[in-house]
Amino acid sequence: MQPTLGIDLGTTNCAVARAEEEAGVEVLGIPQLVNPGEVRAEPLFPSSLYLPGPSEFAPGALALPWDENPPYLTGELAKKRGAENPSRLVHSAKSWLAVAGDMPHVTAVEATRAYLAHLRAATPNFDAHNVLITVPASFDAAARDLTLQAAQQAGYPTPVLLEEPQAAFYAWLERHPDWRERIHPGALILVVDIGGGTTDFTLIRVTDQSGDLTLERIAVGEHILLGGDNMDLALARAVEAEMPKLDAAQLHALWQRCRVAKEKLLAPGSTQAEEPVTILGRGTGLIGGTLKGVLRRSTLEQVLLDGFLPSAEATDVPARPRRAALQEVGLPYASDPAITRHLAAFLRGQQPTHVLFNGGVLNAPLVRERLLSVLNSWLPAPVEVLSGEDLMHAVARGAAYYGLARQGRGLRIRGGVPRTYYLGIESAMPAVPGFPPPMKALTVVPFGLEEGSAVALPKYEFSLRTGEPAEFRFFSSTTRKDDQPGDLLDPIPPGVEELAPMEVTLSGAPARVSLEAQVTETGMLEIYCVATSGERWKLEFNLRS
Repeated sequence: MQPTLGIDLGTTNCAVARAEEEAGVEVLGIPQLVNPGEVRAEPLFPSSLYLPGPSEFAPGALALPWDENPPYLTGELAKKRGAENPSRLVHSAKSWLAVAGDMPHVTAVEATRAYLAHLRAATPNFDAHNVLITVPASFDAAARDLTLQAAQQAGYPTPVLLEEPQAAFYAWLERHPDWRERIHPGALILVVDIGGGTTDFTLIRVTDQSGDLTLERIAVGEHILLGGDNMDLALARAVEAEMPKLDAAQLHALWQRCRVAKEKLLAPGSTQAEEPVTILGRGTGLIGGTLKGVLRRSTLEQVLLDGFLPSAEATDVPARPRRAALQEVGLPYASDPAITRHLAAFLRGQQPTHVLFNGGVLNAPLVRERLLSVLNSWLPAPVEVLSGEDLMHAVARGAAYYGLARQGRGLRIRGGVPRTYYLGIESAMPAVPGFPPPMKALTVVPFGLEEGSAVALPKYEFSLRTGEPAEFRFFSSTTRKDDQPGDLLDPIPPGVEELAPMEVTLSGAPARVSLEAQVTETGMLEIYCVATSGERWKLEFNLRS
């Protein structure tokens, strides 16, 4: 059995954990530059990339054990230097992956590749491990593909993607071998994951099947670009109100400083009433070339509680204000910053019995307590909090544990597909005026197939049309639960409904192909058309849409 690595590719920080059957799960330190000329292993790797200016660092000051002259800085020193010179800082790249956007000088894929390449080089015997990389549960197919593209460019041969909320729950299971005594049949577990750039919700149901407790993920929330970054910017705007007018670069610097100040004020046990924030000024009239402000605890609590965690009713939905017809090209940020209203819309009257918190934002007792208060106001009985996990490393730990579970050495959360899926096959028939060639339906995904499973299809041969637009037609059924992969339905019977077709233009010459299929951990049906020459064409279909 291969050991596994779980990589939490976070918006703000990355983490790595390793799992072996006998040794269990451990968080790995990540060697990185913490100061010029100083490399140290740290438990977190900031998702920051800094582009050094000419002669900004002495020769050799940025050398790493595996690279004497890296083209840019990543990690802790990049975060530090970027706070001082934000115009050269790249951060929140994972959010940009969600829209395949470019960032100044460095694309989102390139920044992500840089982080993953550093983690690969910093991890001993990396290639001897199965590697799992976590992504938001709500990432779309394009964002998942870009994540895999960045990983492959970084030298990851066959990484597996896993949803972050599931990984967080796997970490709780790994830490609590007695979980069957803590949660019982009928329990509905809400996972709330608020990170630097996104908010994710997931529901997991506990069921009894022939005397065995099983876990089934039953719902995943929409992609909500709302998290710690939004909070930090809101705090910067509040502090800015008491300072001279700032330009865009100064506001960006204040944004970064307020993040640090927020973390200090929200740290467990902190009693500070305020935290100073200082940024570089412009012009010659400023004493010492700096501008000074202060983030007060009262301001922090007002912004977070009133702006991001307001009281809400169970029937509330996110506000959708009128928007301008023309907007800058950028990220599709949530128009309503109220996380509590997004949560109400996700639950839609469902009543969780347990809640598991994850993500750096939820390290703050203030945030957890307000969310609990609002959530419990909707329920007939208070939820039980599943606690005892390190929120900063839970996703990496859970991903590493899941890597063992995939090899049969751990519990897996069921995510069986709720339908049988079919691919349309056009019959080879003589043309008849007014009658299109009849369709057959080839079973490609059986009802209840576990996500993360490959589908064995018989080696039928089909003719693949290339070089011109062509439709791939998909069908599904909720009633035909016994059809098996490779079953060919001719004619297509009642109870099999056609879904939206996919029109594509495939490159290359027409070919005879066989089919291969798998359902990924993130709910994508991947179908490969494989020619006898070895050429492959890939199609993706979202089974959760």
